[in-house]
Amino acid sequence: MTALEYIKQVPKAELHLHIEGSFEPELMFEIAQRNKIEIPYATIEDVNKAYQFSNLQDFLDIYYAGANVLIHEQDFYDLTMAYFKQCAKENVLHAEIMFDPQTHTKRGVEFSTVINGIQRAREEAEKEFGISSLLIMSYLRHLSEEDAFETLQQSLPYKHLIKAVGLDSSEKGNPPSKFQRVFEASIKEGYVPVAHAGEEGPAEYIYEALDLLKIARIDHGNNCLTDPKLVERLVQEKIGLTVCPLSNTALRNVDHIDNHPLKKMLDLGLKVTVNSDDPAYFGGYLTQNYISCIEALDLSLQEVKQLVRHSFEYSFLSEQDKEKFLKMV
Repeated sequence: MTALEYIKQVPKAELHLHIEGSFEPELMFEIAQRNKIEIPYATIEDVNKAYQFSNLQDFLDIYYAGANVLIHEQDFYDLTMAYFKQCAKENVLHAEIMFDPQTHTKRGVEFSTVINGIQRAREEAEKEFGISSLLIMSYLRHLSEEDAFETLQQSLPYKHLIKAVGLDSSEKGNPPSKFQRVFEASIKEGYVPVAHAGEEGPAEYIYEALDLLKIARIDHGNNCLTDPKLVERLVQEKIGLTVCPLSNTALRNVDHIDNHPLKKMLDLGLKVTVNSDDPAYFGGYLTQNYISCIEALDLSLQEVKQLVRHSFEYSFLSEQDKEKFLKMV
């Protein structure tokens, strides 16, 4: 069996997915019309064209514009259910889904509206498709720590539905140290800490995420390669890295998929996983990220098997559930 045949069939897990980033143009258009919200696009083709951008800020601008049409619980349900249907097609059996409450509460949408819509889809996807999922509540790093504390407070009645807290949005100029206190408070509440680090930011941000935020897993982490000592530490401490290849090329953090460091990271012994990040914007869901890497980096079947195993091993599933999924793999 070739690596390409294998990846299409094998059960997979996805550990780095922003639910707002899975918003397909068709659905955005449909919900905008349903909610009678003006968007600056006359047709679905216009939306598709807008999804071609050249840097992180361009992307974030349209990402937040798209989120503006999400108002009702049903909207968040539809958005999340569309992602789960894609998972079912691709044999993704476990997903750790990030959501950005502040993107919505800042517009006057209640925290409860957001999480209840997402939760209803999670329950239905488990029943209908047998897909297990966990939620990661992300703090927006371009906003203040005080804002993040407010979000932490809003989340407490729903603590039983949320597994982890994360840190996303514009990395440069917003170091992990800015959020040290809110992460300490989040851990006290029982949330597992993760953070985007070393995507655009320097290796220093990864050290801060490890030492100050006490994170259990790094989102992205590519820039650890600039610091051999850091690589050594990540390998020794078995810290999972949720790498997003098509995202890295779309946002020009890597100039071309042929030059993506995934294989190098694997060779160095880093615990890397493959993920889609914001698939509606970055040109592919989970399987496509694997396929692009297999073709561009000439990954062997063994390497792909290892990546798939990592996706379960470095998930936040219970040991029992990890075993169950690894047996299926």
